Amino acid sequence: MGTGDAVVIGLGSMIGAGVFAAFGPAARAAGTGLLIGLVIAALIAYCNAVASAQLAAAYPTSGGTYIYGRERLGHWWGFTAGWGFVVGKTASCAAMALTFATYAVPGPWWAQRAVAVAGVLGLAALNYRGVTKTVLLTRVLVATSLTALAVVVVGIAAGGHANAEHLGGWSAVGAGGAYGTLQAAGLLFFAFAGYARVATMAEEVRDPRRTIPRAIPIALFITVAVYLVVGVAALLAAGPHVLAAATAPLTAAVESAGAGALAPVMRVGGALAALGALLALIAGIGRTSLAMARHRDLPGWLAAVHPRNQVPHHAEIALAVVVSALVATVDLRGVIGFSSFGVLAYYAIANASAFTQPAADRRWPRWLNLLGAAGCLTLVATLPWQSVLAGAVMFAAGLAGRWLILRRKTANARRSAAT
Repeated sequence: MGTGDAVVIGLGSMIGAGVFAAFGPAARAAGTGLLIGLVIAALIAYCNAVASAQLAAAYPTSGGTYIYGRERLGHWWGFTAGWGFVVGKTASCAAMALTFATYAVPGPWWAQRAVAVAGVLGLAALNYRGVTKTVLLTRVLVATSLTALAVVVVGIAAGGHANAEHLGGWSAVGAGGAYGTLQAAGLLFFAFAGYARVATMAEEVRDPRRTIPRAIPIALFITVAVYLVVGVAALLAAGPHVLAAATAPLTAAVESAGAGALAPVMRVGGALAALGALLALIAGIGRTSLAMARHRDLPGWLAAVHPRNQVPHHAEIALAVVVSALVATVDLRGVIGFSSFGVLAYYAIANASAFTQPAADRRWPRWLNLLGAAGCLTLVATLPWQSVLAGAVMFAAGLAGRWLILRRKTANARRSAAT
């Protein structure tokens, strides 16, 4: 992949369910202050992006922060980052698949589950064919999603009902207080997390030391601009109270603006955006699983790379099976907070890793790494308590499992040496 392809992968990872779903819970947390939360999330995402880009230039191999944490901080830190990414993003895959099915099939729940499983298996099969196929479809999905969002913004502007009074004045900006604004930032951060997908695929990028540091910030800036325009338009059309009560906030915004005829466009755009995010997630999780398996932090079977297509086909097959089982049995559309917990922990470790890099490898100042790490930990603390509890349990289970495995290996080695 060149710079353009890498930017497309980043856009496909970010312009997905976040823009179609995250404004609802963010509005419940902060009212019109969600726009401030969006800016905070974007600032922290920028700090994380430059840290990831700087590290990827020094370590151009699959695995992302799992590798960076191992190299800069130690094996336990690397495992913590990789575990948070794989588990959190696997749940996100299921959420994206269900989001796609909800938009694509407004029918009974069993039909939606069947379509969600079909989407997972179809995209996993495409990834199996190689990264060039992934980039090609991602280009189509990103273009379609951006077109749908542009139609929505224009429709809101032309509908005649959008009004600055819907913003609610300064009182609505501070409705959630500092805590609510930060919680909105944590929830909206879920929508920005895809830029690191480029770093996890470093082995499939041409000249990664040059390409990745360029592609990640470009993809992030484009996404921030799109989200700000869409967020302002939605608030002008419907106001924070309508968005907070809506399960499909952008559809509610279009209808409130007097452009209800565009609701089918929202349905198509939401379905394709969710597909684009799911496609990039499958690619990124497969590469991180590959890296962890190579270091025996996951079963060695997952380290296989297809001899012709050059993709981690065992990891992607396993991921497709797990995600299909999840979407067939569990409703995971409410996992935004859970996913944000894992991803924020992942990027806190990325910032700490970048902070330790020597001057020869640095491209941005260290204070950005400190700001990014502090921002990630702050947003983790302000997530809904259910998300924090679930995330803590998830990390504890992974770390305890690794400790038990290492202890057993050490005991076996001692017995072998004794005999």
